Amino acid sequence: QVQLVESGGGLVQAGGSLRLSCAASGHAFVSYTMGWFRQAPGKEREFVAAIRWGAGITNYADSVNGRATISRDNAKNTVYLQMNSLKAEDTAVYYCAARGLWKGGSYYNTSSYDHWGQGTQVTVSS
Repeated sequence: QVQLVESGGGLVQAGGSLRLSCAASGHAFVSYTMGWFRQAPGKEREFVAAIRWGAGITNYADSVNGRATISRDNAKNTVYLQMNSLKAEDTAVYYCAARGLWKGGSYYNTSSYDHWGQGTQVTVSS
């Protein structure tokens, strides 16, 4: 069982930056693909970024491509999301998610992830 705890959210002005962290407990973190999703009020949870196990291939949503960087430190069991040039529309609760090797489906879908954190609020003021 993997437990995920996000941190690093907060209030930031438009154009600013934030780095979110997600600490994972449990075994074999290195074998999990990790993802970040977000959910704005009244909207569905949407994919932001993912980083695969092994070679660490990354995927990004079009809405954040070029402004976000996902990375992982397997020694610390932690995944990060660096967000730059933040916009008001980036305001949301950001969730960390994990999927095991055996899990199929698109990296972009919430149903493809087995474990979720409690979320961290990011608010961008314009």
